[in-house]
Amino acid sequence: MKILFIVPGSGDAFYCGNCFRDTLHAGALRKTGHEVIVMPLYLPFTDEAFKADTQLFFPAISFYVARKFFKRQQMPKWLKRILNSKYLLKLASSMSGSTTAKGMEDMTLSMIYGNDAVFDSEANRIIEWIATCERPDIVHLSSALLTGIARKIKQHIDIPVVCTLQDEEVWIDSLKKNCVRKAWEGIAENLCYIDRFVTSSNFYKAFALEKFPQIKNIEVIYPGIDLEKYASDSFPASPTIGFFYRMNKLNGLDILAKAFVELKKRGTVKDLKLKVGGGYTGNDKKFLKQVKKILSPYMSDVEISDSYNLGSHAKFYSEITLLAVPLTFDEGAGLYLCEAFASGRPAVEPVTGSFPEILEYAGLLYLNNNSHELADVIEETLTDNDLFQQLCQNATMLAQRRYNASVSAQKLVNLYKSMI
Repeated sequence: MKILFIVPGSGDAFYCGNCFRDTLHAGALRKTGHEVIVMPLYLPFTDEAFKADTQLFFPAISFYVARKFFKRQQMPKWLKRILNSKYLLKLASSMSGSTTAKGMEDMTLSMIYGNDAVFDSEANRIIEWIATCERPDIVHLSSALLTGIARKIKQHIDIPVVCTLQDEEVWIDSLKKNCVRKAWEGIAENLCYIDRFVTSSNFYKAFALEKFPQIKNIEVIYPGIDLEKYASDSFPASPTIGFFYRMNKLNGLDILAKAFVELKKRGTVKDLKLKVGGGYTGNDKKFLKQVKKILSPYMSDVEISDSYNLGSHAKFYSEITLLAVPLTFDEGAGLYLCEAFASGRPAVEPVTGSFPEILEYAGLLYLNNNSHELADVIEETLTDNDLFQQLCQNATMLAQRRYNASVSAQKLVNLYKSMI
């Protein structure tokens, strides 16, 4: 089978959950012998672990400028070449230009509705590429935010289209108020152009069905991790709490920082360490400075990585004792949990979103997402050796049974075959 994944790029500067999910799907499918073509949108993929297979479509800077200044006329080719240069796109990646919804209302609605000349110009490039270069058996869209492309494909080419639903509300609900309703209504109008939907948890399936009751069925396919790559029998000499996600307030790094300081003051977990990774953007630097100030009394026991790449994931989990990512929103599926379990590491998380479903018995949950309760549960996990060992075993077994790359790949293949 030939599968075309259309995936928005975030610049590779931080752990992007949806980008990483697409990385896992593509890798798992390729291992089963299927041909996967990754088509990037907005920003280029620069990480060696997840290379694009086509040219970049809807380049972030030129698309933004065209929407703002050239709606009624063609942008000069010389200007487009400059705006799409590797240097400017790399600069945009470092500044997180397309990773925040602020100021992106116009572009977001354009990608959903697909009813303007600027969108048509780029969408026609995709249609031409599909028709003349690599006609796939299946097109898989990474997000419902791209459903305008599905509309265009269905108008020109008879190919089944799959769309992943996951955490769209995080982006849409942070748009300006007058755009939020338009975005959801536009996606609802585009549902007829999607043949099947897939998501990563029953939690998000329920959310999506409530938002779009006209969808008949959504397939739940849990994230699949390469278990051999992540397998780790050894633990660090000192108990180490790990945080591995984008370092921002939304993901609760400040909550964990306060919990760590409280644990150090209690002194109940001897030689406790904190290891933080997952990357950040220019917009996160001010927040990260605040986090470092919170941690300042114990910075000698803290390691915060300034670099991020996909190849660093497995190594990070092998160097921690347990994972804690106290998100401040309801996430569809925490892939960092699946990775931790593949490494035999338990997790401590708040009772929000998909955490109870994804965590199951491979860690502990706490009710109120504040630093005091988080500190209490981490302390319980790290001071009760029998409990900790049981959680580690549970994590490994859960990864083998549910978060297994071969399992998720086979489910995707079965879904695709049912549509062809």
